[in-house]
Amino acid sequence: MVDMKLKTVRMFIFSAAVILFITAFGKFISAGGNAHILQTPDPIFTIPFRHVFWIVGSIELAIALVCFFSRNIELKTGLLAFLATDFLIYRIGLTQIGYQKPCSCFGNLTDALHIPPQTADTAMKSILEYVLIGSYATLFWLWRQRGKCRSKNDE
Repeated sequence: MVDMKLKTVRMFIFSAAVILFITAFGKFISAGGNAHILQTPDPIFTIPFRHVFWIVGSIELAIALVCFFSRNIELKTGLLAFLATDFLIYRIGLTQIGYQKPCSCFGNLTDALHIPPQTADTAMKSILEYVLIGSYATLFWLWRQRGKCRSKNDE
């Protein structure tokens, strides 16, 4: 039973890493473009979206690489939970300041791929939910497993 759950955890981490890898490169491609939105200040950080894309894309890429190459499941899951929590806080911040536009997570890349901004925004929200729920569920399961190991060792 534990082996099956561990396999599921590894599949989740791998899938989240693939998603981060793809979204990071999407941000890099967009940041290298010339769309007007790239010069517009981000409503939360007040720096141009181009800089936000480079910074966030780099963080996503770094966490994806840790997920691909580290053996430490707790580290990988913790980083995924940390990043997803940051994205959630950012989204809440946008709501709090009354920002109504779809997330510009991919800048002009959605235009190049003929994806409506609202569709991209919905997809990014779904990805956020997947990584947020999956990472916290995994952390909870790991915590429970550690507790069970301690109980057996105490006997």
